[in-house]
Amino acid sequence: RPGEKLYEELLIGDNVSETSHPRIMRAEEQIIPWFELENMLEALEKAAKDDDFERVRAVLKRAVSGFVPQCEIGDLLWKRRSDAIHHL
Repeated sequence: RPGEKLYEELLIGDNVSETSHPRIMRAEEQIIPWFELENMLEALEKAAKDDDFERVRAVLKRAVSGFVPQCEIGDLLWKRRSDAIHHL
């Protein structure tokens, strides 16, 4: 059918190698050991519960290789509450 996607590329890293099949590639991705991932997830959850957005960002920077935040942190809920108080 026109416009139908015929294949899916699932590789996200740069470390890709060929296999014996011309249409099958192998990815060598970074693996985080479970105990490290578990610690990162716990730190992320605690930071989120504490509304500590700087710490959330710091955990993500450590956890995700190459992660670069694209914008400033914006707390829309705080802004909405603050705006509502100032309009009283």
